[in-house]
Amino acid sequence: MTTETGSGQMVRALSWKGAFWVAAGVPPLVLFSIGGIAGTTGKLAFVVWIISMIMGFLQSFTYAEMAGMFGNKSGGTSVYGATAWLRYSKLIAPLSVWCNWFAWSPVLSLGCVIAAGYILNALFPIPLAESQQVVDWVAANLASYTAETQSVIDYMAANAGTAAEDAIKAVATADGIAALTPAFRNWEFAAVTIPLLGTLHFNSYFVVGVALMLVILLIQERGIASTAAAQKWLAIIVLVPLLLVGLVPLFNGSINWMNVTNLVPPTAAYSGVDGEWNIGGWTLFLGGLYIAAWSTYGFETAVCYTRELKDPKTDTFRAIFYSGLLCCLFFFLIPFSFQGVLGQEGMLASGIVDGSGIGEALGNMIGGGAVITQIFVILMIMALFLAIMTAMAGSSRTLYQGSRDGWLPKYLGSVNTHGAPRKAMWTDFAFNVFLLALASDIAGYFYVLAISNVGYILFNFLNLNAGWIHRIDSSHMERPWKAPTWLIGVNTVLAFVNALFLGAGAKVWGYENALWSGLVFAALIVPVFWFRHYVQDGGKFPKEAYDDLGLPYGERGARKAGMLPYLALAAGAVVVLWSNWFFVLPA
Repeated sequence: MTTETGSGQMVRALSWKGAFWVAAGVPPLVLFSIGGIAGTTGKLAFVVWIISMIMGFLQSFTYAEMAGMFGNKSGGTSVYGATAWLRYSKLIAPLSVWCNWFAWSPVLSLGCVIAAGYILNALFPIPLAESQQVVDWVAANLASYTAETQSVIDYMAANAGTAAEDAIKAVATADGIAALTPAFRNWEFAAVTIPLLGTLHFNSYFVVGVALMLVILLIQERGIASTAAAQKWLAIIVLVPLLLVGLVPLFNGSINWMNVTNLVPPTAAYSGVDGEWNIGGWTLFLGGLYIAAWSTYGFETAVCYTRELKDPKTDTFRAIFYSGLLCCLFFFLIPFSFQGVLGQEGMLASGIVDGSGIGEALGNMIGGGAVITQIFVILMIMALFLAIMTAMAGSSRTLYQGSRDGWLPKYLGSVNTHGAPRKAMWTDFAFNVFLLALASDIAGYFYVLAISNVGYILFNFLNLNAGWIHRIDSSHMERPWKAPTWLIGVNTVLAFVNALFLGAGAKVWGYENALWSGLVFAALIVPVFWFRHYVQDGGKFPKEAYDDLGLPYGERGARKAGMLPYLALAAGAVVVLWSNWFFVLPA
């Protein structure tokens, strides 16, 4: 470990404030799924965000303790928690790291899809039906349409009771929009269907998204200090206006309190109609908590950089604690104000659900005109950059440390002259190019999100249980900050609450097999780990993995917790399977 660049090692160049700024990309994650959660949970949406954020904040204290125990590790809390499982199963430890990585990594592709939408709207806008150019086109071509035109006949058949004159105008307007839409918006080089997974779309969104990811990759090639500096200014530019959006409606009277009272789930996802607290309603509510966790728990990334902190003994707790407070502020305020102003109908607008209209909505919430709205559109793109930067920095270091500890392929365990894990970052990039093709339409977007969150909930379950396992097996290790024992107990209970979310919630997002798809992807760690551990390393972990636990080389230490970790795994599996069977979507 060094403080000098060019050494081929990670560099201790970061204070807790730097780690805080890198993690400042987490609050904008609220914008990734704010429309989706509003659609599935109705008026309960803001409550879902608050409950989920409280859970994430409580859980972070377990993670803060573990982070302080491993001052020489990078890669985040999944790495620190995985070491607790090492004594009990060689496979569970890499599973935790793998699940954390494939949960965080898709932020790159999902964020780039939304950002690509904003850029395409700015450079290649689809004209509005009421725009002058469409009106002029219709006026010039209206005479070519009659009641016998096939498209008019089809329209009238699909819209019973529509007069011929109205149908002609509607069809002509649609044709005018299509004719005046820039060709690049509808361009698609290829669409490849993969059975049981989805369709890969190599279209304009894909091209712009890949370009954005390359820009972010080049920024991070300069190392963590350079990344933190860029993140700091991005965060200030983005988060201050976003905070105003949350606060202004509270003081200017634009909150409609009918939008945040009479809290019941909807009759069905995206129905916009108040339902009741039956099994279907609870399923939708748990589905919201399931997907919100992907955003609200995310500030645990603040401890991904322990190996790059100048003073990890004091900086780890400060970084995750203050990052948590920042997230509490935004995840409480933004969903409440959004819902209070827009209501269910506004939250279900297509631009809110797919993310492409959130910038405009933010500008309108504070009563801004066209100029203010355009500023917020630009800020939205910058917010997405902020989140993507955070995700790449954290997920690449998870791959790097997983390699150093003997869980992932060896080639991932090197850094460039600036101390950045270059090969891990390029692996992240390549994986997300594939996901970007899958997520380049709205259906694929939420499928990627639902599957990746299977991994995130699994990681949280394993990691929260790792807290008490470390207390029993690694009591000899120094803990610069130690969580209250009662809080370790509460967080152990929350591990099983998360398992409940997983079983009940994964099915809510339009893919009844999302849970099983996610579990299949999690299982891919088996051949990856087998190759590294048994082919490359001959059945033993690297020496530094044992040194970090204070163990002799080749020995995994006594299993002081006995059967308890295995019982926790079995109980977690029972909770997931039972909740998946018991909770069903509304008819």
